[in-house]
Amino acid sequence: MTMKRMHIGLDDTDSPRKGCTTYIVALLIEKLEKLGVSFTDYPNLVRLNPNVPWKTRGNGALTIRIQYDENSEEKIKETVIGTVEKHSDLEFKGTDPGIVFFEMAEIPEEVKIFAKNTITGIVTFKQALKLITKFKAEAVGFKSGRGIIGSLAAIGETLQEDHTYEIIAYRATENYGLKRKVDVASIFKMDKITAPYTFNNVDIEKGRIVITPRGPDPILFGIRGENPEILKDAFKIVTPLEPVERWVIFRTNHGTDAHLKRIEKLTQIKPYNPVIATGTVSTKPKMVPRRHVIFSIKDETSEVDCAAYEPTGALRKIAGKLIVGDYVEVYGGVRKASRDMPLTINLEKIRLLKLAPKIAYQNPVCPNCSKRLESMGKDQGFRCKKCGSKYRNLGKVEVRFERDISEGLYITSTRSQRHLTKPFRRYGMEKSHAEVKLIDGWHFP
Repeated sequence: MTMKRMHIGLDDTDSPRKGCTTYIVALLIEKLEKLGVSFTDYPNLVRLNPNVPWKTRGNGALTIRIQYDENSEEKIKETVIGTVEKHSDLEFKGTDPGIVFFEMAEIPEEVKIFAKNTITGIVTFKQALKLITKFKAEAVGFKSGRGIIGSLAAIGETLQEDHTYEIIAYRATENYGLKRKVDVASIFKMDKITAPYTFNNVDIEKGRIVITPRGPDPILFGIRGENPEILKDAFKIVTPLEPVERWVIFRTNHGTDAHLKRIEKLTQIKPYNPVIATGTVSTKPKMVPRRHVIFSIKDETSEVDCAAYEPTGALRKIAGKLIVGDYVEVYGGVRKASRDMPLTINLEKIRLLKLAPKIAYQNPVCPNCSKRLESMGKDQGFRCKKCGSKYRNLGKVEVRFERDISEGLYITSTRSQRHLTKPFRRYGMEKSHAEVKLIDGWHFP
C-alpha cells in the first residue's frame, strides 16, 4: 500500500443568504474518514484580506490536509467535488466556488508567498493559475471559479507563525434562519473560567455575547482560543438550548493581525490593503454624521484620512481626544477614494506613540486683584473691570492642560473586531508552529 499526502483547498461556497464553507469541511471530514484517510493537521481556517470588496462575510478559505492510500485518490476527489456542488449556493450571483487538490507533501515557498499576499493585499486569478500549473496541482471551479484563488491561498498558509484555534458548533437543519438559542449566562461563565486562553467571547462594554453569528448560516456558535484542549473545556461549559448537529476544531489565523502589513511611508498606501502606518496628527478630529470620527495624519511624503466608525466604541472615543501634533501608529484597512471621501484608513487600532502638549493662551490676571483681565483691543493691552487698572505691556500667558489620554495601544471594541484583529487578551500569547498533534475527539460525529 502506497501512502500519499494531499492538501485540499476550498473557498467561496457560501452567500449572504445561506451556506458556510466551514460546514462543508465539517461534512467532508466525516465522509473522508469513511474512505480511510487520516488527517495530518486540523482543518485550517484561513481568513484572507478582509478589505476585498468581493468577499462574502468573513472571507475565510479552508484547507484539509490528509494522508491516504493512492488507490482511493479518485474517490476522494469525487467526494469533495460532489459535496461542494451539493452544499454551495450556486444560484447566487456572487458565489463562485473553487477547489484545489495539491498533492505535494511540502508546500513550495512560492505558494506560501502567494498566500501571504492574499492575506495582506490583492492577488489575481492569473497568478493563482500560473502556480497551479507550475506545481501540477488540480483546480476545479464552478461558474467563474474565483474561489480557486482563496483555495490555493489556504493551502499556502501553513500557519507556521502565530496561530489560534476555533471550535465551531453547527445547528440542526430545521433551525436554519431561526434565532439562535444558547444560554447566555453559560457563555459569560465560560469566558471567566477560561480566560485568558479564550478570546472574543463577550462584549463587556455592551454586556452581550459575540460567539453566535446573526446570519442564516449553519453555525450555532464558535469559541476561539489558544489550544484545542482549552476549547474542548470551554465547549463543555456552554449550554446550547437547541440541538448541535456536529462540531469541529479548526486551526486558524484568527486574532493574529496576520492581515496587517507595515508601510514605511504614507505614499505606499493602496486601496483595499490592510496597513500599519505612522504619522503625525495633522487635522483636529471631527465628528461626522452617524457619529464617526475623522482625522488626518501626515509624514514627509503624504497625508491620509483616518476614520473611527461609531461601532468601534472605545477606539472612536480615543480618536476624538487626539490633537494636532500627536505622533501615532494606525492600524486598519484602506478604503478606496470616492467622490464623497478621499483615501481613508478604517481604523482597527491606534498606538499613541507621543503626546503633543495641549496649550492654550489666556488673558493674564490683574496683579492688583487677581481677576482675569480683558483685552482693550489688538496690541492695546489689558484692563481690569474690577479695579480699573490698565496694563499696556502685558501679553497673553501660555497655559498647559493635562491630557486625559496616555501613550499606549487602543483597540476597537470586541463587537467590531474583525476575525483577524489581535485582541488585548492575546498580546503575549503569540506562538510559532510546533508539530501538530490531533487530540482525541477533535470533531463530532
